[in-house]
Amino acid sequence: MLDKSQKIGADEILAHGRDVIAMEAEGLAALATSLDGAFAEAVHAFLNVEGRVVISGLGKSGHVGKKIAATLASTGTPASFVHSAEAAHGDMGMISSRDALMLLSNSGETAELMPVIEHAHRIGIPVIGISSGSDSTLIKAASIPLVLPAAQEACPIRMAPTTSTTMMLALGDALAMATMRLRGFSREDFQKLHPGGSLGLKLMKVRQFMHSRDRLPLIPADMPMAEAVMVMTSKSFGLAGVIDADGQLIGVVSDGDLRRHLHELNSALAGEVMNSHPRMIQADMLAEDALRFLNEQKITALFVVEDETADRTPVGIVHVHDFIRLGLA
Repeated sequence: MLDKSQKIGADEILAHGRDVIAMEAEGLAALATSLDGAFAEAVHAFLNVEGRVVISGLGKSGHVGKKIAATLASTGTPASFVHSAEAAHGDMGMISSRDALMLLSNSGETAELMPVIEHAHRIGIPVIGISSGSDSTLIKAASIPLVLPAAQEACPIRMAPTTSTTMMLALGDALAMATMRLRGFSREDFQKLHPGGSLGLKLMKVRQFMHSRDRLPLIPADMPMAEAVMVMTSKSFGLAGVIDADGQLIGVVSDGDLRRHLHELNSALAGEVMNSHPRMIQADMLAEDALRFLNEQKITALFVVEDETADRTPVGIVHVHDFIRLGLA
C-alpha cells in the first residue's frame, strides 16, 4: 500500500487517468465494429414489444441496467429494471408475456440470472443477452445474443469492471438511440416525458409561459402617442403592439421609438411612430429557440402569434425577464 505521506506528481496521476480512458476508448472502438445483425434484431424487439423492455442484472451490470432502463423509458420505449436476486423472491411477476427481457452479465454465468431466463422461456418472450462470454450460459440461452468484444479491464489489476461496464453502457445507449430514431420520437415527445428540470424548461413551448389576454399592450394605429405611452407604461414590457381593424399586428412602438420621436410625441399617432416590420415569434416555438432569437435580435421583448405568415393576431408577449425567471437565461 502507498504511504499516505508519499507524494505522487501530477503528471503521473494524469498519466494513470489517461491510460484508463484510452483503454476504455479502445473497447468502445472494438464494440462499434463488432455490431452485427443481432443488434438490429434487438432494436426490432424493442420496437415491437407490446409491454415493456425489462432489464435485469446483478452488481455493476445491474447498475448499468438501471441506467439503460431509464434511458429507454425517457426516449419513448417503456422499460423497467428488475433486480436479479429479488426476481427469485417474488419480483418475477414483474415480467409478463407482453414484455421483452434484456439480461446483462459480463461473465454470462451469474447464477441469479438463471431463474429469470427459465421464466422468460416459460412465458415465451425474447431474451436479449449482453455478455463478454461468447460461450457463456447467458449467450447460449439468449434468443438475441449481443457479445461484447474481448477487451482488458482498465483496472491496474485487471479485476474491477471498467472497460466491460463502459461497453455495456454504450451498447445500451446505442440500442436506445437507434430505437428512438426509428420510433420517430421528437423533441416535443421528449418534453412530455421531461416536464421538470432544465431539460423540461428548455423544451417548454412559448405558449406555456407567455403573457396573454389583458396583459397585452395593444393599440390602434390612430391612437395619439400621448395615450400610447400610457398603455406602454401600464403594461411594463417596454413596447406596444399596433394592430389594424382586424386585430392583426402591423407594427410595434418600443422605448427606442419613443426616444427617436421625442420631439413629436405630443402630436404624432402610433402608426406614424411605429416600426412597421415587427419581429415576432410563434406560440409553438420552444423556449430555448425563443431565447436564442431574442439574443440574436438584441431585443428584450416580442409579441407572440399563431402563424406570422397567415395569422398575425397577437396571442401573447414574452420578455427576457420571463426566461430569467424560469432559469433559462
